[in-house]
Amino acid sequence: MKFTAILCVCLVLAGCFGLVAREESHTSLLDKEVAEALPDASLSSGSDPSNRHIEAGVVDSATGCALHYRLYRPSTARTEGLVVLGHGFLRSQERMADLAQALADEGIPTATLDFCNARVWDGRHVRNGLDMIRVADALGAQQVVYAGFSAGGLAALVAGRNDPRALGVVGLDLVDAGRLGEGMAAGLDRPLIGLVGDPSPCNAQNNGLAVFSATDQAAVERVTGAEHCDFESPTDWLCRLVCRRDAPEETSPRRDIIAAATDAVASLIEPPSEAQRAGRWAGG
Repeated sequence: MKFTAILCVCLVLAGCFGLVAREESHTSLLDKEVAEALPDASLSSGSDPSNRHIEAGVVDSATGCALHYRLYRPSTARTEGLVVLGHGFLRSQERMADLAQALADEGIPTATLDFCNARVWDGRHVRNGLDMIRVADALGAQQVVYAGFSAGGLAALVAGRNDPRALGVVGLDLVDAGRLGEGMAAGLDRPLIGLVGDPSPCNAQNNGLAVFSATDQAAVERVTGAEHCDFESPTDWLCRLVCRRDAPEETSPRRDIIAAATDAVASLIEPPSEAQRAGRWAGG
């Protein structure tokens, strides 16, 4: 109980610090105009040194709160599909930036978002999943891979279960809540790929494994030696404080996880269509 209380306090702080970090890093990733509030479903573009295009936008959740998202648009797209990538509980889309960039570098358009409905006393995982669909709608996606870290993986599963456009779901050290994930996986009729770290309090002692066991559509890859924070990138001192690893940070398998997650997503993407060849997702 004591650890749980400390964890909750730290996660609340993580949410607060995430808001600060989001404001600070906007200027390093995007033009200043991108950091400003945008109209519903509008986009403003910026760029980074890799020649990949990053566009920021906002669309309203069905509950009325603003879903801020970023589209990492590859300079040369290999697919018309879109990846929608969710962050962990009370974290932010900043923490999924490295994976989003890696996917875009592989020619896969990827959107991250900030969940606006979750609260420390209520993760609202179903609502988060529906909000991931909302972002896919705003971007006009015709095929989607939903992916996410921790509670974001649970939201991705909700989205994949409820969106007929979904090609599959990728969960990064997915954490279930109230067996919601088990129920969603049991009715899933498309692939579910899981990357799983070592058991710890931060991943509820690998309770996500029961989710993957609930469907014959699942494939699981264990990342031995990985702790929960290794599945978000960049992580921060707060996550490392709560989910401290015994090994030094320099030995983290984070790069291997990003590579494996990129391969998992790529395995779900269908061959390019005529729309893709015509440059539907190509940056300009």
